[in-house]
Amino acid sequence: MSSAQETSSAAKFRAMHDSGCFVLPNPWDIGTTIYLERLGFKALATTSAGFAFSRGKPDGAVPRDEMLAHIREIVESTALPVNADFLNGFADKPEEVAANVKLCIDMGVAGLSIEDNSQDPAAPLYEKRLAVERIRAARAAIDASETGVVLTGRCEAWLVHDPNPLRTALERLAAYAEAGADCLYAPGISTSDEITQIVKTVAPKPVNVLVSGFNHQLSFSKLADLGVRRISVGSGLALAAWGAFLRAAQDIKTNGTFDLLVNNAPSVDLNELFRKRS
Repeated sequence: MSSAQETSSAAKFRAMHDSGCFVLPNPWDIGTTIYLERLGFKALATTSAGFAFSRGKPDGAVPRDEMLAHIREIVESTALPVNADFLNGFADKPEEVAANVKLCIDMGVAGLSIEDNSQDPAAPLYEKRLAVERIRAARAAIDASETGVVLTGRCEAWLVHDPNPLRTALERLAAYAEAGADCLYAPGISTSDEITQIVKTVAPKPVNVLVSGFNHQLSFSKLADLGVRRISVGSGLALAAWGAFLRAAQDIKTNGTFDLLVNNAPSVDLNELFRKRS
């Protein structure tokens, strides 16, 4: 993908955040990417967990270069803008985050997220000042690239079981917005009141909300009414596929029956879908 294409893709993705609300679904391989594009979604995002599970690894255990290759594979399999779930930037120090962000930009992404999960059980969130410097470093790397890639600042307070996740998220997301994050994201928020407070705190910058099993009752229209600009499902679609696989495999092993294969996707439809691409 050329630099001009990257800039055009990023500009398109950035414009999607200006008003309204859109869904950013998360494929985990080429096939699911192709299907989501054909279904009519306007942008896609990678899922670190979904990809890790497909490689037989826990979330966070995929090394940087393997993740970069995966991101490029997704980008090259679609004409849609792609946002990269880039975890903690695969580094602790701001200057190393900046270097890795440059590598991610080179994969052709239209956006990427940097989170404050340190992966250290003793201190699961980076100290706030360091977390802010990491966002500033990512911002500087994007600005130097002149691609306009959208930077999402993520606060992982809920996912690391912070004792006061809402307060922590409000403080940090406001600081990340000031440090240059274009979009703010706190996966794990589950109530309308929490979402409203975050939207108001970082306004006018857009907010991404993760919809998963714990808050599945939040509909698109409800989230749009709360002022959310972007909705992602993280590993939700991958887990849906895993759920169907696990139930069917366990039924075969335990009961010796094959009833759960009845609702499988028709292979003829998938063959036709992928034949059109080849």
